[in-house]
Amino acid sequence: MKLLIKWLLSATALLAVAHLYSGVEVKSFTSALIAAFVIGLLNTVVRPLLVVLTLPFTILTLGLFLFVINALMFWSAAGVLDGFYVQGFTAALIGSLIYTLLGLVIESALERLFFK
Repeated sequence: MKLLIKWLLSATALLAVAHLYSGVEVKSFTSALIAAFVIGLLNTVVRPLLVVLTLPFTILTLGLFLFVINALMFWSAAGVLDGFYVQGFTAALIGSLIYTLLGLVIESALERLFFK
């Protein structure tokens, strides 16, 4: 149940990102659902590999390179989907930052809801 609610709220967060920032476009809620799923899948499968491969650079930049990795995951999802568009790397960086902040709020709310 928690996973389903988190997925729906993540899709809503993507719609909010598109509303707040013009560099990200989402055509419909269905597109947002698919994009949230793909972003989650990329973050589960590809992101850990990138983090390990770029660990020296991440250490050198004091962890700031993780923002670049997040932006790449966001941009990659837009690259493989119809209905979810990101207008370049800068837009992916800003969009992923907003999406991450909204995701933190969602996670915090779900923790309080399911684990009082």
